[in-house]
Amino acid sequence: MRDDLSVAGLVTRARMGDQDAWDQLVERYAPLLWSICRRYRLSHPDAADVCQRVWTVLVVQLPALREPGALPGWLATTTRRECFKALRLGLQHLKLEEPIEPGADPAAGDESTAVDRALLTAEREVALRAGFAELKARCRRLLEMLVQDPPVPYAEISARLHMKLGSIGPTRARCLDDLRRSPALAALIAAEAMGN
Repeated sequence: MRDDLSVAGLVTRARMGDQDAWDQLVERYAPLLWSICRRYRLSHPDAADVCQRVWTVLVVQLPALREPGALPGWLATTTRRECFKALRLGLQHLKLEEPIEPGADPAAGDESTAVDRALLTAEREVALRAGFAELKARCRRLLEMLVQDPPVPYAEISARLHMKLGSIGPTRARCLDDLRRSPALAALIAAEAMGN
């Protein structure tokens, strides 16, 4: 049944109000949305909220979708954005809920600056985690080993990942480039550049 209708055909029918076409789109692509949420390590309730928001946005955006056949890519991109928002909002909430030190004046400028720094740090951590989750498994393993304390020796990395010693540095550089180009980090880098 999955192959009998093209994505574009289902989108066209769903635009015309065909409930069966809409149900088929949800059935076909719900696993994609959930798999992206799992990569971002969202809790089940947060993942359910993200998926619901994505479907809600699709209801609004479906008539304006220029390339009906590109729906899977649109869903994946929108889901990643919603996951990033969920992570960012969750961390900001945690930072805002931290208790204030006894005797501290919450209205004091130093406290405000500290909260701003904490929120910026939290936003950077969320972007880094989101970008890291999008890396290929080999890059994630390599970068994890390189940032361990104490550092994993190159000889051990070479043995564990079946890499030549001389390729560890160049591979690390490519992985870091991929990380910088991830949508979450690229957006953060651009936002920070505009703020400076």
